[in-house]
Amino acid sequence: MTVKKAVIPAAGLGTRFLPVTKSMPKEMLPIIDVPVIHHVVQEALASGIDDIIIITGRSKRAIEDYFDDSPELEMHLAKKHNSDLLDMVREISSLIDIHYIRQKEPLGLGDAVLRAEKHICDDPFAVLLGDDIIKNNTPCTRQLIDIYNRYRCSVLAVENVPEEMVSSYGIINGRPLEDMLYLLEDIVEKPKVEDAPSTLGAIGRYVFTPEIFDHLKRTPRGVGGEIQLTDGIRSLKNSQNVYAYEFRGRRYDTGDRMGYIEAIIDFALDQDELQDDLRAYMRQVLER
Repeated sequence: MTVKKAVIPAAGLGTRFLPVTKSMPKEMLPIIDVPVIHHVVQEALASGIDDIIIITGRSKRAIEDYFDDSPELEMHLAKKHNSDLLDMVREISSLIDIHYIRQKEPLGLGDAVLRAEKHICDDPFAVLLGDDIIKNNTPCTRQLIDIYNRYRCSVLAVENVPEEMVSSYGIINGRPLEDMLYLLEDIVEKPKVEDAPSTLGAIGRYVFTPEIFDHLKRTPRGVGGEIQLTDGIRSLKNSQNVYAYEFRGRRYDTGDRMGYIEAIIDFALDQDELQDDLRAYMRQVLER
């Protein structure tokens, strides 16, 4: 069975971006003029996904409004004969089927994924974190789906992270199988660097078989008093093979202030109407 469904957890409080995230979802922070979560949804769409479940929480209504129809705005643009903007606004609301499930308490990523069980049923599915953007000609999620299609097992995306960041990730111990691919032997949530089995950290992209739900149900609260997805994966690999793949692409952690700034600069440099002025401004700043 092919992967056609995806879960996007977007219920986090965004504490690294306070105070703006007090009233604005971190997933709606703009990369120039497009919110982060739009890029995530576009990746799912480009990977062959046609059914998305976004896990939201309190103060996340702006996400639903963004992907919904906007009759007043469309009427205004139509009266102004601004067909380009009108087409853009209508395209956003017709991108893909999106459903919303609320996580009532912030009980962790594992609990957020578990909220989607009734919608996923017995299908394999992807998970894309709502504050990670990954640029590559072949979307990261598509790369994972290709691995899933070969092995019919769960697979997670990993990348080498700096030692000082090891304690912020789920770190894997994997047995190399081929270029960039590992058989998962263990995964540890946010270890101290001296206790970490490697510097390969799980980032915000996964493809799971539906068996992950049973393991999440049995997972006790872990680090931070939350149900950790990492702990569910650790349990799952004891009953079936789980793979880790060093994806190809450039990842931006937009939940981190520096990662967010890097994304804005790089995306601006990709835009013909901005790149020359931005380069000129950056040269001025560096010469000060």
